[in-house]
Order: sequence, then C-alpha cells, then structure tokens
Amino acid sequence: MPRFDGVDPSRTGGRTTVVQTVKGEVGVADLGPVLMHEHVFTIGTEIRDNFPNYPDPWDEEERVADAVAKLTEVASRGVRTIVDPTVIGLGRYIPRIQRINQQADINIVVATGIYTYHDEPVQFHFTGPGKVFDFGVDPMTELFIGDIRDGIADTGVRAGLLKCAIDEAGLTPGVERVMRAVAQAHLETGTPITVHTHVGNESGLAAAGVFAAEGCDMSKVVLGHSGDTGDLDYLKRLADTGAILGMDRFGIDAFSPFEQRVQMVAAMVDAGFVSQLVLSHDASCYSDFYPAAARAAALPNWHYTHIHDDVLPALRERGVSDEQITTMLVDNPRTYFTAAE
Repeated sequence: MPRFDGVDPSRTGGRTTVVQTVKGEVGVADLGPVLMHEHVFTIGTEIRDNFPNYPDPWDEEERVADAVAKLTEVASRGVRTIVDPTVIGLGRYIPRIQRINQQADINIVVATGIYTYHDEPVQFHFTGPGKVFDFGVDPMTELFIGDIRDGIADTGVRAGLLKCAIDEAGLTPGVERVMRAVAQAHLETGTPITVHTHVGNESGLAAAGVFAAEGCDMSKVVLGHSGDTGDLDYLKRLADTGAILGMDRFGIDAFSPFEQRVQMVAAMVDAGFVSQLVLSHDASCYSDFYPAAARAAALPNWHYTHIHDDVLPALRERGVSDEQITTMLVDNPRTYFTAAE
C-alpha cells in the first residue's frame, strides 16, 4: 500500500495534527468552532454558461463580495472554520473560493468526491470496474487521491475531506460505485468522509453499511442531514454504527421545523451521544437550485449565523450545557480531522 500522506501525520505517534484548508495547513487544535457542512456556492457551471440568467443573472463581482460579507459575518460570531463539501456535481471551482478566502478571515476546508443521486457521471460510464475499459482501479478513486495528495487542478489547494451522496433513489449502482470509490480513497489516505443522506428512506444506515464493509474508520464518517428526522430511534441506530451524525440543516424548516431540530439535538445529548454530533446549516452564499428571492422568502433562517443567533440559545434553554456545545462545535470536528491511531 502506498504511503499515508493524505493529510500530514505528526512526527509523534503518526497522529494527524494538521488539516488542509484553502489557505494551507491548519493545526487541528487551531480549527476553533467549526460549522461542519456549509457551501460557499452550489452552482451548475454548464447551466450558467448556457443559460446565464437562470434562475438569476450572474454577476461575478457581486457574488464574490456577497460571499466575503457573509463569511465575515459568521466569523464575527466566533466561527473559525467552515467545511465546504462542494464537489463535482455541485459546481466546485476552487479559484473563486481562493479569491473569496483572501478577503475573509476564516478557514475553509474543501472536499473531493462526486455528488450524484443516481448514476455516476457519464465520463466514468465506460471506464472502471466491470466496464468496457477496466484497468483494475476505479479512476474516480485515483482522481480523489490526487486531489488529496497533489492538490485540486493547478490551484495548490488540497482536499481535506471526501464527499458522496445517497438520496431518495437509495443505493443505486452509480451511487454505490461512487461511495466505494470514496471509501477506497479514505483507506488509502486516511482522509475523513461526509455523505449526504436522506432520512425518508433511512439511507444513512445503507451508507454506513457500505463504509463499514469497506473497512472505513466509522469515527471519520459524517452521516449528513441526520437532523432532518424527528425519529429518535433512527438517530440512535445511526449513532450505533460509530459514525458522526450531521445535525446540519438548521434553517431548512421545510424539511424539519426549528423546534424539532433543536429537540432532536437535545434528546441525543441527553441520551449520551454528544461526542457523535456536529452542527451546521448546509447553507450557501448563493445557490442556483432555486431563485434567490424565493429562497429568502421561504427559508428566512437558512444562513450561516442562525445556529449562533438562534439555535444555541434554544439548546441552552433545553439543558444543553456550554461544555456540550463546545463538544459539538470544537471537540468533535477536531477529533474527526485527527487521524486514528
């Protein structure tokens, strides 16, 4: 097996002590409070290039300035790091993120991987395991490892985590292929994983099953969007896999209302699972999934500061201590980004 160099190990005991960010290496002890699932942008470049006014006109300078302002605002609440799992399929474009991060004093950890609910991208349809052109190693895995070890394209920015997705369609052949490619890159490099899941079909359990079967360190897997449910038993079953639960869609009240989201976190803390919970919004500075005005009207709380302004006070009212909040915002992300022995 090639050497471990996904994220640099320390010189004492082989423990990873640094995380790759847009601006370079940051010590895990210096990550500070972390929002573990936010996007700067989710945009379809091909759609935007061909239909430039859908769903809103694109102004590069305006979008960059707006992103800088929003990241600066969340940093003013004490957030030191955001984890941005924007990968292929969601419009990853690192040069724009670099430009924004030059003006915003916050750490941004970016990801490698592929986001799909159904099939792998057509560029991989004929090449890979069991395909017409099968060279023994999935080219997706090799590309992910390249992003981790060598950097993304020619930006010099190295990916700090891996990302994939499973949604309403469940574990389709394409979804499973991407998931296993992500798992193999994790095994090769030690880089942690986050996976978009859908609570309606309990797909977090399916994802956990694949990663466990591949031999992944489940303490380095975030089962994203677990907080969309009001089913405490489901959350406990997810936690029993050893994975981290992403309570990471605060502000998307259409999927689960504010009170239910807060109550689920408080209940899981009370049940003894605080060391397996992370908090976030899954928000973005701009997304072309919907018109900006419609999003603002329908989801007024879906923004980067909702947790600090509204959620943390509500958790405290329900008996969650400041120490437990620190565990979810600081300690658990630090542990997630620290390689297992």
